[in-house]
Amino acid sequence: MKKKLCFLLVWASSLALVFAQTHAAYGNNPQAGHYAPVNGIYLYYETYGSGETLLLLHGNGGSIEAFKNQIPFFEKHYNVIAVDSRIQGKSGGSVDTLSYEMMASDFAGLLDYLHVDSAYVLGWSDGGIDGLLLALNFPGKVKRLAVSGANIVPDTTALYAADLGNMRRIAQSPTSSPREKTLNRMMIDQPQIPYTELKKIHCPVLVMAGDRDMIKPEHTLKIYQSLSSASLCIFPDSYHHVCQQHPALFNETVLTFFKK
Repeated sequence: MKKKLCFLLVWASSLALVFAQTHAAYGNNPQAGHYAPVNGIYLYYETYGSGETLLLLHGNGGSIEAFKNQIPFFEKHYNVIAVDSRIQGKSGGSVDTLSYEMMASDFAGLLDYLHVDSAYVLGWSDGGIDGLLLALNFPGKVKRLAVSGANIVPDTTALYAADLGNMRRIAQSPTSSPREKTLNRMMIDQPQIPYTELKKIHCPVLVMAGDRDMIKPEHTLKIYQSLSSASLCIFPDSYHHVCQQHPALFNETVLTFFKK
């Protein structure tokens, strides 16, 4: 009886440990988290799964946690590298200077640090902008790129006036933190990517958005039309956070594109 009880206690303890490791908070997982010295700062990243590399890039003001519904799915197919962007999550950097180009350079540097020649890349919102710039400025680093809710200009041809106004209020509010001000100022002024530049991206790109996205559908369509090799997916009854709103459909769509 004692041996059986001891076995059950050991089994329960082991199961609890596995459960804790499996369900550790993404973005705060000691078993998966690492820091990489890149471009004079430390980038925080977490790794999951095995196989070819998939780089996950989150949106403005977010962190790795934004992909909590993607990581468990994609780690079955790829070596997933989920990273906190500069001055966001657990990554370092100065609030005095920030640009999408800097972040794209950070991600290229991270891949170099990890000795990854090229990767599949999935970027949501600001991460989609970063992904486009990574493919544009470091073309050898990206095998296939999937972006959702990305814009390439920061004006009313791409974004709704109400959303731009909200960004300005946060950037100018005395109650906003320096980090919040910097992140929102960046979205007000950046990116500035000419449509003609997109033609220089030669890897296949999946352009996605919700039909009720904060990015105007005509802007998403124009990005798709400006790329040399692209696919388009507009999710019905979906908003900017479609990857969180409809994760199963989103994940299968991206995987199908990556596996082409």
